[in-house]
Amino acid sequence: MEMVKRFKVWVYEEGEQPLVHDGPMHNKYAIEGQFIDEIDNSRRSPFKARHPDEAHVFFLPLSVVNVVDYVYKPIKSQKDYCRDRLQRLVEDYISVVAHKYPYWNRSNGADHFFLSCHDWAPEISDAKPELFKDFIRVLCNANTSEGFQPKRDVSIPEVYLPAGKLGPPNLGLHPLNRTILAFYSGKAHGDIRKLLLNHWKEKDSQVQVHEYLSKGQNYTQLMGLSKFCLCPSGYEVASPRVVEAINAGCVPVIISQNYSLPFSDVLNWSQFSIEIPVEKIPEIKTILQNVSKNKYLKLHMNVIRVRRHFVMNRPAKPFDLMHMILHSIWLRRLNFGLI
Repeated sequence: MEMVKRFKVWVYEEGEQPLVHDGPMHNKYAIEGQFIDEIDNSRRSPFKARHPDEAHVFFLPLSVVNVVDYVYKPIKSQKDYCRDRLQRLVEDYISVVAHKYPYWNRSNGADHFFLSCHDWAPEISDAKPELFKDFIRVLCNANTSEGFQPKRDVSIPEVYLPAGKLGPPNLGLHPLNRTILAFYSGKAHGDIRKLLLNHWKEKDSQVQVHEYLSKGQNYTQLMGLSKFCLCPSGYEVASPRVVEAINAGCVPVIISQNYSLPFSDVLNWSQFSIEIPVEKIPEIKTILQNVSKNKYLKLHMNVIRVRRHFVMNRPAKPFDLMHMILHSIWLRRLNFGLI
């Protein structure tokens, strides 16, 4: 694979932990810390440039999660949510590396990127949009109605990693042994989930929608018993349920608005998922029942095929989640035309 042979990333060395060169290694923001650790701290990554002159892209190893934890908390009032401190911190970091090295100025930041799954991450560019107009934002919250630009930015999946693990156990059954048509369990975060719960919560044995699971019920196991897993957006467009569904061999049902799906440059989501518009939430059962057996088996087979692209490995392996992220950045760098 050409990318693995050629692609080099320079990680700026400026800054100190915990705001820079560090990040969360578990929970729903884990991809932020795992990526920083893989590219910045690991000596085994073939992608890490030994000198900035050999780099194709430049990584700003800032952790939005750690900035929120160490700079913002405790949050005592509504004004403490103001993003100005986060924005200034990122702008100051860019100012430092732009004055110290020639790389930002020669491309106006078009070969620079940062990565975050935090809800606040897209807003780093709001205060000074001109500074970031060419900058690559690698985000879970890939909402096109909030400024995400699919041709420039990179959409990555939100992945929940339990402490000390790189993913949940695979409890998925054979597709013909799955007894639940559709499954969802989660809190009423955001308007889409409220609509879903209002219409389907505890009302149908085939479309099993729960706000809370009963004692003794296993979330991952129920996904493994289900043909389709409902993946509604919450407060933001991305949800860890998409990757959880894929891991369980459960066909994801995307219910969102303005969501630029991860890795769409190379993955055809229509081949392994179903998208249901928000206004058709009342029709979920009918829509899914009308999926023929052959189409469902094909969707399931394709879920199994793409699963490796959503798996976190340390160290990274070809075609896994880390490589898919780097490949998406590589493609945007190729489009910029300096490689």
